[in-house]
Amino acid sequence: MMSFTLEPLRKLIKRAGAPRVSDDAARALAAMLENKTSTIVTEAAKIAAHSNRKTVLAEDVKLAKKVVDGV
Repeated sequence: MMSFTLEPLRKLIKRAGAPRVSDDAARALAAMLENKTSTIVTEAAKIAAHSNRKTVLAEDVKLAKKVVDGV
């Protein structure tokens, strides 16, 4: 399981315009990001394997995001 630290997420939420950010809000964002990231990297690994590579490339991640998002 991945782990996002809360402080950078708080800063991100504040940059979006929130003057204050609760711990629960930062944790909720972390959980959503972990879920989405896990889904994308799993798909990226499948794409790399399909191309007979062990190394996941930036293009694999970009394509995986498109696949996951249904674009």
